[in-house]
Amino acid sequence: MENLVVGTFEKVASGIYIEGLAVDHESGTVWYSDVIAGGVHGTKPDGTRVGSFNPSRMWTGGVMLNHDGAVLSTGEGGIMWNHPETGRSGWLLDMLDGQPINGINEMIPDGTGGIFFGTNDIEMVIMGQPTRPTEIWRLTADRQSIKLADGIGFTNGLAYDAERRRFYCNDTFHRTWAFDVADDLTLSNRRSFLEKEDVDGLALDAQGNVWITGFRSNYLTLVSPDGTLLDRYETPAGSITQIRFGGADMCDLFFNSVPADGGDTLKEGGEITAQNSFLFRGRSAVPGLPIVPARFDLA
Repeated sequence: MENLVVGTFEKVASGIYIEGLAVDHESGTVWYSDVIAGGVHGTKPDGTRVGSFNPSRMWTGGVMLNHDGAVLSTGEGGIMWNHPETGRSGWLLDMLDGQPINGINEMIPDGTGGIFFGTNDIEMVIMGQPTRPTEIWRLTADRQSIKLADGIGFTNGLAYDAERRRFYCNDTFHRTWAFDVADDLTLSNRRSFLEKEDVDGLALDAQGNVWITGFRSNYLTLVSPDGTLLDRYETPAGSITQIRFGGADMCDLFFNSVPADGGDTLKEGGEITAQNSFLFRGRSAVPGLPIVPARFDLA
């Protein structure tokens, strides 16, 4: 596998519209979803295919690992789990407040074995219609669902900075929000962190800086924890949906690219059929913050 330096990139995988992204730090496998072609797919950083599952499931926006090696994936109906080695699968979450789930987009660990996640209005997305407001929830390790925030236009990338008690949520067509996190992991003091009308995925580096993607932007926006705009990380992508760090030193940078007009095409209900979406590997000058697996009992 080629040793990359900062500013160089290689394509690892391709699809129609790649979205969800997770790095298994133990095996080195990178898992990604294709919201149009369907399924969740695994690859090694050198492009070697590992496997796929849920081939007919579209609209998987978030992918994450569980401690037992199972892969969690969001989308229409809630959160599923699939174990790549055993072939077993099931639903982690398919009901909220006693009602079937419309859709869930991104998720992130809560530091106690559970996850934070954001809902989305997949019903309207599929119809190409304006979406209804969405919410942020927490699912505890023993599967209690707790609503934390509502009235968000379209929840997308999430991150939790436990050191600074800070939670971030992209509101896709408006801005990135920041919240304070209390001892009981409830959220408060919601405020605007970055005003940008195409925020999509995000990740944290080891210094607490926030790397924010844009579905109309071919660069990553770097913002310090105090909100100072630091830099733009330029890429060869058309635009970028998600980002994750990996590699032995956590300086490998994986990000999903889509055509520059792809996000707006989906928003307007248009059709995308070309294989013009790519998973890239690049390098960062600073290491990323590892995303630890959730600790759900899936037995």
